[in-house]
Amino acid sequence: MDLFAGTRQKNLDRVAPLAARMRPRNLDEFVGQQHFLGAGKLLRRMLEADRLTSVLFYGPPGTGKTSLASLIAAYTESHFEKVNAAGVGVKEVRAILDAARAKLEDGGKRTVLFIDEIHRFNRSQQDILLSDVEAGLIILIGATTENPFFAVNSALVSRSQIFQFQAIINEDIKALLKRAIADEERGFGRWKIEIDEQALDLWAEWSDGDARRGLGALEVAVLSAGAKGRVGDEALHIDVNVAEQSMQRKAIAYDGTGDEHYDAVSALIKSMRGSDPDAAIYWIARMLEAGEDPRFIARRIAILASEDVGMADSRAMLVAQAAYDLVERIGMPEAQLILAHAAIYMATAPKSNSVTIAIGAAMKDAKEGRTIPVPKHLRDGHYPGSKRLGHGEGYEYAHNHTDSVMGGFVAQDYLGVEKTYYVPKEAGQEGAVKQRMEHLAARRNESRAETERIDESESPPPADKP
Repeated sequence: MDLFAGTRQKNLDRVAPLAARMRPRNLDEFVGQQHFLGAGKLLRRMLEADRLTSVLFYGPPGTGKTSLASLIAAYTESHFEKVNAAGVGVKEVRAILDAARAKLEDGGKRTVLFIDEIHRFNRSQQDILLSDVEAGLIILIGATTENPFFAVNSALVSRSQIFQFQAIINEDIKALLKRAIADEERGFGRWKIEIDEQALDLWAEWSDGDARRGLGALEVAVLSAGAKGRVGDEALHIDVNVAEQSMQRKAIAYDGTGDEHYDAVSALIKSMRGSDPDAAIYWIARMLEAGEDPRFIARRIAILASEDVGMADSRAMLVAQAAYDLVERIGMPEAQLILAHAAIYMATAPKSNSVTIAIGAAMKDAKEGRTIPVPKHLRDGHYPGSKRLGHGEGYEYAHNHTDSVMGGFVAQDYLGVEKTYYVPKEAGQEGAVKQRMEHLAARRNESRAETERIDESESPPPADKP
């Protein structure tokens, strides 16, 4: 028995940051993630049924992944092993697994193996976990800020229950701050502290869902105040100015190649498609503030101009092209004006996806259907010998004919089969296009009927019956 273990732990606790000291001691103290940890929710039910096997905790920093892993070990009365994937290799993990097996064989506790940043394990390191996870010899809890479907071995993902952590809401962060101020053992409950509600609001907002940032700001505000609140009757008063000086402005969580990158641009596209200019502007601002390449945003706007605005307003294509060219030439910070202009134009323009549907159907036919030969009258007839093959024979030059709506138009076959890919809608300018297409369809029907009438009149009469 180590007689000095308690003293050593107190010495470690004394230098630990406030966020570490204020980790929840039981599930009731845990804040947030009630969508899977609340009463009757999946993780809580798994714990109560003692059927927890392998889980992956996926979400942003400061949302409680490590704390919850530790609480699960205590709740299940298991031995807790914590490692960081960046700092251990196969040998160390194998030793932990062997020790966990030995504990079970000797009738001891199960082992909760918590691997932080599990996405940093390579395939061979992840593979050694599979057999013990499958056999239930360990309870594996892997934590990652990366999407596990991309960053974790698919075999391990298939054997694990995935829980996605959400950013902690402002009210919960404020509750944690108040708890730390009142806690005499781990926090500042023995101090005389007065804090304005506006200061708590600012810390909660600037924490951006990361509870550690808020607790860190509180610790800076208190420890930088000298003797105030600790000696004599003078209370430490924390107002909004002190709060601002105790925390840097929030840094947007954004990985230019990861989930935040694709999720943010997905939100931008869907906002423009959904005709919400305010949302579109916000997502552009968020991406630019996080350092996104403005040319990437301009490219996505250009794609949307055809995909979702399309023939309803063909000028959208010109706006998108101009925006990309100007962004390329001007750069930030002025490029934000150009991107905002283009995004608002797309969001407020009438919408039609008829172009998208048309090319999608045509590409499917070209890939999967029978190849349609070019009709002979449309083939190139300019090279020597083409006429001997009948190429170009029968082609009618559209401008040699007149039409009241289309100008030069003649009804002839340009595909060789009956097929409709482009179906115009009523939105915006495409309504007029639809009327012209209906006029052309009527002209073609008239021409087809006239051809059939001529063919019938020129066919020989039926022979008399004997």
